[in-house]
Amino acid sequence: MTFDCPLKIMLLDDEPVMLALIASQLSNLGYAAASSFTSGAMALESLADPVAPPDLILLDLNMPEMDGIEFVRHLADRRYAGHLVLISGEDERMLQAASRLVAAHQIKTLGHLQKPVSSAALAALLARWTPPSAQNRPRAARAAYDADAVRAAIAGGELVNHYQPKVALADGRVVGVETLVRWQHALDGLVFPDQFIGVAEAHGLIDELSRVVLRDALAQARVWRDAGLVLRVAVNLSMDNLGAPAFADVVAAAAAAAGVAPPDLVLEVTESRLMADLRVPLEVLARLRLKRFHLSIDDFGTGHSSLAQLRDMPFHELKIDQSFVHGAHDNATLRAILEANLSLGRQLGMDVVAEGAEDRDDWDFLRQLRCDLVQGYFIARPMSAADLPGWIETWTRRVQDEGLALP
Repeated sequence: MTFDCPLKIMLLDDEPVMLALIASQLSNLGYAAASSFTSGAMALESLADPVAPPDLILLDLNMPEMDGIEFVRHLADRRYAGHLVLISGEDERMLQAASRLVAAHQIKTLGHLQKPVSSAALAALLARWTPPSAQNRPRAARAAYDADAVRAAIAGGELVNHYQPKVALADGRVVGVETLVRWQHALDGLVFPDQFIGVAEAHGLIDELSRVVLRDALAQARVWRDAGLVLRVAVNLSMDNLGAPAFADVVAAAAAAAGVAPPDLVLEVTESRLMADLRVPLEVLARLRLKRFHLSIDDFGTGHSSLAQLRDMPFHELKIDQSFVHGAHDNATLRAILEANLSLGRQLGMDVVAEGAEDRDDWDFLRQLRCDLVQGYFIARPMSAADLPGWIETWTRRVQDEGLALP
């Protein structure tokens, strides 16, 4: 029996036997008959009909003439709006690479399968699909902001800080927060930093913006401390901030004015933006460390010279990028990278923070590996300063009720 809203499925594989096998599995799972093609050219020709495009394409990667990778490029050119499931006899790392390419083309995937395809694995992937009426509506085009608008936002006090908790995996304690700036726009609502930080950097506004974020974060840290809530507050730095030798004194003066001790402030530097000429940044970071501020290398593993930066820069903390964390429990490649980074951080005497813990499986796996700190949506999304104390109470109960702390 088919579903009330059956998927329109296309199968593309150069092996007729494989097509027949998957078509049979789909029928046994209750899905309507799928259209089958043995060549990419034939499949693309069928996509020329805009009336009934497939909701889902099950795509073999290794095919003669037009392979699956080339087929994906043609799909992107045609602005294909459905989903893909990648199928191949290639190894897991090849499937992962292909999945990342699909994502880079902004095509949605349900996942990937290795040949021979099992009915259970196929059913599990298809269960992730939701009908178009239940899917998220496309976002409206994002507004573009020029330098004058960003400058006015800084001067007009329209920047607000949100805070994402950092939690100790051993016992679930909230030990700190990462400061994430937002723009409370009068017309557009809450604007996220990817829409204005680049503008600020390109037009010489990033120092002024960073000082506002730092000042407000330090003031909030003092408010929390006075209320009995002791948290180490992290603030993200632009590499442009580290281009001025006086920046270390700016940070020290701001912390002193707020009454916040240097060890209670963490300055996070995104390693992919570290400059080729290290003289001034290294001077600034070395002086900040001498002043007892904590330094963190952010998004570790996503740049081109991470190990050189660990060698040259006096960081206290290593933050493993979320792309290596979520799903590592059942992905051998991610697991190897995550474990290597954890070991590296430990051998260097650094605290290690795992970003991007999205679910209980991520949490349990990181706890199994004895990672120090974690942040991610499984714990909490960034929130306003006013919401944090109440959330901490809820989180404390959750740690106890769900057994999130180590025994």
